[in-house]
Amino acid sequence: MKFESYSAEDTYRIGYDLGCKASRGQIYCINGDLGAGKTVFTQGFAKGLGVEEPVNSPTFTIIQEYEGRDMPFYHFDVYRIGDISEMDEIGYEDYFYGEGVCLIEWAELINEILPIERKTVNIRKNLAKGYDYREIEIN
Repeated sequence: MKFESYSAEDTYRIGYDLGCKASRGQIYCINGDLGAGKTVFTQGFAKGLGVEEPVNSPTFTIIQEYEGRDMPFYHFDVYRIGDISEMDEIGYEDYFYGEGVCLIEWAELINEILPIERKTVNIRKNLAKGYDYREIEIN
């Protein structure tokens, strides 16, 4: 599926719509350059899951846990992972194979440990179409 976003509000809404449809045990891998809108998308996704508290990128903690309406939401940001063994240290398998939904920013950095069953969200800028334009592709 491909979506076009012309604003942060559009990106948030696309994330929200996907979050409303998410199910237990799903893993969403989100990729995009710095400033592409990954966190805005994630905030919408969390709201769609029923998360009421503010959602920010967990860059320095690697993971933030939230309670959604029907299930937990695990928000990973692996941008600062120096070695894949750091994922073992936080017990990633408990999250990946648990009862909640995982969303992983910069997922391509830990590709070797990601389950085969996952959804990938790619967010790309296209300045020719405008500063705020994003193409969001979900596989």
